[in-house]
Amino acid sequence: VQLQACGGGLVQAGGSLRLSCAASGRTFRTYVMAWFRQAPGKEREFVAGVKWMNGFTMYADSVKGRFTTSQDSTKNTVFLQMNALKPEDTAVYYCAAKETPLVITTSKLYDFWGQGTLVTVSS
Repeated sequence: VQLQACGGGLVQAGGSLRLSCAASGRTFRTYVMAWFRQAPGKEREFVAGVKWMNGFTMYADSVKGRFTTSQDSTKNTVFLQMNALKPEDTAVYYCAAKETPLVITTSKLYDFWGQGTLVTVSS
């Protein structure tokens, strides 16, 4: 399994970015695809997750109403649309995958990881 994340960059507070995560190597129908982030000096934290099979999504409280995750099954790609960005959203963002019926928020339980993409939000 390979996950390729991209789309990070520098944006001003209040701006938007869209991250993409292209997945390959197997059929992901029974997988959950999740986004995590890790800021300097902090632990990796759950941001959002989507069940590939039915599109069910779940979000961390800190991003609800601002971030949206979705999937394009035809392209085996998951997206994270980030709006109304805040300086505290600055972090390296990772996509992850796990074969599971539940959206799991614990990073160490995920089996596959993308390389991470840096998002910097300036004030």
